[in-house]
Amino acid sequence: MQMRQCAFCGKRIAGHLNQCPFCREMQPQVRLSRTSTDAGSQQMRRGLLYMLLAGVIYYFAAGYAKPLEIPIAIQPAVVNYLSPLLFLGGLSFTLYGLVLRAKS
Repeated sequence: MQMRQCAFCGKRIAGHLNQCPFCREMQPQVRLSRTSTDAGSQQMRRGLLYMLLAGVIYYFAAGYAKPLEIPIAIQPAVVNYLSPLLFLGGLSFTLYGLVLRAKS
């Protein structure tokens, strides 16, 4: 028979009892839920943030924001190589998060 300890008086009671026979206190219900590691959601959120950041960097560095021009010169390597690389990195994080979520 399964025994557990009363949360109030500390005496051993049967596991199926809802009320302690010694102190007459109602025992709290303990519900165990499935542990969820939010690793998939975290990776997806990080990937979407990187993709948004890459889009904003590309928008301003390529010169599409004419009324809000940046006062410094941006190298063409940022527009041609670095912002698409950041976008693809964010896309890979998002896909990895989807895989992690599908596994759990």
